[in-house]
Amino acid sequence: MLLVIDTGNTNTVIGLYDPLATGDTAESGLIDHWRISTSRERTSDEFAIMLQGLFDVVGVGWSDITGVSVCSGVPRFTQAIRLMVERYLDLDPVVVGTGVKTGMPVLYENPREVGPDRIANAVGAYDLYGGPSIVVDFGTGTNFDIVSDKGEFLGGTISPGIEISLDALFDRAAALRAVEMVEPRNVIGKTTAESLQSGTLYGFAAQVDGMVKRFEAEIGKSTIIATGGIAPLISPFADTIEHIEPWLTLHGLRVIHNKN
Repeated sequence: MLLVIDTGNTNTVIGLYDPLATGDTAESGLIDHWRISTSRERTSDEFAIMLQGLFDVVGVGWSDITGVSVCSGVPRFTQAIRLMVERYLDLDPVVVGTGVKTGMPVLYENPREVGPDRIANAVGAYDLYGGPSIVVDFGTGTNFDIVSDKGEFLGGTISPGIEISLDALFDRAAALRAVEMVEPRNVIGKTTAESLQSGTLYGFAAQVDGMVKRFEAEIGKSTIIATGGIAPLISPFADTIEHIEPWLTLHGLRVIHNKN
């Protein structure tokens, strides 16, 4: 089995793929998946103990793992994963970064600046949908990653994510409190809770539609894919999003592992 690990600033997503499975979605061949908080203090042994508990749920042992593919924006946690893989699996993990084959030219002025998760998203999107395509990743930040019709990573944009935007709002505005993010009765909120719901759901959806319009003015009609833990929350309200792939990053890691 292939173990894939996507470590972000807030959460780490872990998946197990059947390496022989085929399909036309990021979920094809995905045996199971887990989302945990990213802890920079977690040691390699603590991470291994946690993984063992998750593996036990699906009846998987260390000897069943034949490959590991990782993307991480947290260097300290990346090192812990490397040590864990070395000690418990005796494997050489594929860690997305310099020297790793992705099959995708990166047309950034400094390719080393591009986050590995953005590369994995772009590779996964191109594998599933071709190009030009636009990936909207709802994470700690809201990232837009642009892939050309030739399969090149063109760049994109980064803006504050939904959760940190709301956290900042609640921290600065004493009269506001967290509310459940469900669709309000009207766009024009009649209560503080409805106003927050409308501003968040419709506001971020409008951001997506507005940015997509600007991107397509430069690269032409594109396939729009949403991913990230909050993608199912915002996507229904964005007219431009065509596909929701919560496991797109994991699929990209699978594709990159196969190339290496």
